[in-house]
Amino acid sequence: MLKFDEPQCTNPSCFFCSMKETNPFRRRSKLAAIFKEIPRTESKDHVLVLSGLWNIAMSEPDDPEFPSLGLFECMSKLIRKSIKNSDWLLKDQNIFIPYYAAHIIGSYVMNKEDLAARAVDSKAFVVPALLELLRGKISWVEQRAAARALGHLASHEKSFEVVSLFEEEIVKLSMEIATSSLTNVYRSFLGVEDSERLKYHCDLLTRGLGGLETENQKAEEWGIQLQCWSLYLLNSFALRVNRKSPGGVGLIKTLCKTEMGRKRVSEVREVIERLCDLSRSSDDWKATALDTLLLLLKDSNVRVAQIVLQDYHKIKYSGLKMNSEEAHRSVENLWEIRVERKKKEKLMSETELEERRKMVKSLKKQGKKKFQMGLVKEAMEVYTVGIDLCPLDMVRDRVVLYSNRAQCCLLLKQAEYAISDSTRALCLSSVDDPHGKSLWRRSQAYDQKGSTRESLMDCLAFVDQRLKYSNTKRIPYYAAHMISKQMSATWGFLGIDSKTEKSDG
Repeated sequence: MLKFDEPQCTNPSCFFCSMKETNPFRRRSKLAAIFKEIPRTESKDHVLVLSGLWNIAMSEPDDPEFPSLGLFECMSKLIRKSIKNSDWLLKDQNIFIPYYAAHIIGSYVMNKEDLAARAVDSKAFVVPALLELLRGKISWVEQRAAARALGHLASHEKSFEVVSLFEEEIVKLSMEIATSSLTNVYRSFLGVEDSERLKYHCDLLTRGLGGLETENQKAEEWGIQLQCWSLYLLNSFALRVNRKSPGGVGLIKTLCKTEMGRKRVSEVREVIERLCDLSRSSDDWKATALDTLLLLLKDSNVRVAQIVLQDYHKIKYSGLKMNSEEAHRSVENLWEIRVERKKKEKLMSETELEERRKMVKSLKKQGKKKFQMGLVKEAMEVYTVGIDLCPLDMVRDRVVLYSNRAQCCLLLKQAEYAISDSTRALCLSSVDDPHGKSLWRRSQAYDQKGSTRESLMDCLAFVDQRLKYSNTKRIPYYAAHMISKQMSATWGFLGIDSKTEKSDG
């Protein structure tokens, strides 16, 4: 029986032949040359090479060999070529190339930070290339691969700096994709006639296996993945910028850096109230919450000021729909009141100021007496008069007046007022030596409102302050009870154990 030799490959730049080279030095040299040549040449075999590289990248994502030989530069150039040259993209099977290229990048930067750092090197230029795909320059299929790759790049310390140069646009695009990806996939693929579907989409989804049902299931799966990868990318920014972010505060701040994000966040009253609570608590993340509220307040198109102004005793606006101009005018009025008060006090004679000081001392005593008699509303009114008359230089007295009025609000079940007053007292007291009673009263107010985490943080700060200055060095029973209560309420696995028991039963 005659044996015929297989036809020999005559292409000196054949990727598959180079992979078979036994000499490691010659092999690497050939592959490096091929990666440089592919973007500059045209060949029907390029899509086969990309498909092979995709399989290798998926199975061996941590192998640094190909990235060290110029793979990232090659993939980046191919993506940019796909965007700029539509004639080339639609020729032969080139339409598959940008999808494979983005996926190859994403696989190699998935686990290893050093590979991610190599990918964002100035020579590789992968981030701008991937960003073009994320913008939807080709289709949602490439967009999915780009979101995956950028999400992995944003998750590494060494590569995040380069990705963050495009933060504003990436965050905006990620939000848009997360909210519209499923609709987009349905309108462009699932919801159209079979004949109108892009053939290369069908081929990518099914790999030639399965019928229409498999195709639809895969398209739905990919649409959900596109949404998930865009959220992952968004969250990577939040975690990088804000480190660990309990309750998603860092993510909310990141969202509020864009116009659309501020609009969406401002529409959810619970989120705004959560930010207000956090910004007034002893939580380590109060600064992030404050920054987020400032981003919202600076946007003239956002209507959240009426909630934020509760801290300034503008609750009378509650229930009214103020436009942004009215809200900002209210803020300006408050500032003017503070400035005007300083001006007035400067114009007062020392005799007038001394009269006020004596009156405030008397009002403090009157308020305390009425409170002890159970006349809580009357006591609150007296404290209010005292606050209005108290000169700005009587800081300690103002602390006590606000704190005592907060106690009255607590008894009257006015938690928001109590939080606001105790916050004012704490702002007036020293950061290193906060007013203990105000911490405890605000903890109670948060508990009354149902804000368990904020209540816990204030209670812990209260205990810390008390142990620092108390001779007994013992935690008061009432504080220990509050800590136990809030620890139980904020436990991450709350309710899971009971659900498990029910399912086991």
